[in-house]
Amino acid sequence: MTIQASAPPSTKSQALRSYDVADFPALTGLEEEWRFTPLKRLRGLVGEAQASTGAVRHEYGDLPSGVAVSRIGKDDPRVGSVLTPVDRVSALAYGGAGEALLVEVARDAVVGEPVVLRVVGDGAEHLAFGHTFVDVGRFAEVTLVLEHVGSATLADNVEVSVADGAKLTLVTVADWAADAVQAQHLRVKLGRDAKVVHIQVSLGGDLVRQYTSVEYTGRGGEAELYGVYFADGGQHLEHRQLVDHNVPDCRSYVGYRGALQGADAHTVWVGDVLIRAEATGTDTYEINRNLLLSDGARADSVPNLEIETGEIAGAGHASATGRFDDEQLFYLMARGIPEGEARRLVVRGFFAEMINKIPVEELRERLGDAIEARLARTGA
Repeated sequence: MTIQASAPPSTKSQALRSYDVADFPALTGLEEEWRFTPLKRLRGLVGEAQASTGAVRHEYGDLPSGVAVSRIGKDDPRVGSVLTPVDRVSALAYGGAGEALLVEVARDAVVGEPVVLRVVGDGAEHLAFGHTFVDVGRFAEVTLVLEHVGSATLADNVEVSVADGAKLTLVTVADWAADAVQAQHLRVKLGRDAKVVHIQVSLGGDLVRQYTSVEYTGRGGEAELYGVYFADGGQHLEHRQLVDHNVPDCRSYVGYRGALQGADAHTVWVGDVLIRAEATGTDTYEINRNLLLSDGARADSVPNLEIETGEIAGAGHASATGRFDDEQLFYLMARGIPEGEARRLVVRGFFAEMINKIPVEELRERLGDAIEARLARTGA
């Protein structure tokens, strides 16, 4: 079913949305939304609708009180109630996934420990499609970790519903094997006075393209989107966000940081914020910073603001890409710290603010160790 007629949109609010992959034209790589993405490396994920011949599995331990995980059919009314695909790959995933994984957090539940769910791929030879629905009940509070590991060629959609007054901290980790490919659309719908803090970490995989979108359904909604990514030689890591301020008096903040090293390491960050005419009182800011650690690496950074009303509390964006700060290195080396160690300290400091937002100590330590190992491998 097509939600809106296909036409070149003059605004993000007019973009084509449909559950049917046939409604989206074949991709050429010249489209604005796809001009940074090496389409050939997406393998069959940009092709015609087809059945999944690969698979991913889900692993999780004992669940705390108030949290349940189950599988639901595509006929469940919740499926598709938050997310309508806005591109060909997302529509392919929607049609290709035979069922959805449901993560439910009961109304009023305050979950004191993080819920960790692992998405495990067993091979990249065949296409896999996935669908996840996260349902956080009214006034509930929870931290959920979705960790992606192993090898896969995966297109998946994640729907996140955060009811009135609820608070969700969502950590997504792409720590795939070196041959993995993932294209994901994650969409969050926030109720009145609801809050989501999303920390997105991307380290592994050959190509990972993650699109995150947010919409509000009541006043007082808050969305904080943070990202940490580290691209090594040959990797393509792409992050896109669309924060759609469509009701008054809501807030958003987007902050992503990335490091790159090695030949043909490529990262893309595109941050779109749309403030509609009815969204008076909006307060929003987005910033992206990239640190180039070697020659041959490339970071593309594109912040966008689309504002349809002047009655807002604030709106702004910033982007910066550069090499090591020579003054910082000089300061550390002048105090007897060898250059290699000084560079590692600078990188650790660059990422520290974002990593410290992850409320799971074991995961923070593991990610810090992974970054250290990557730096040590190249002698940075």
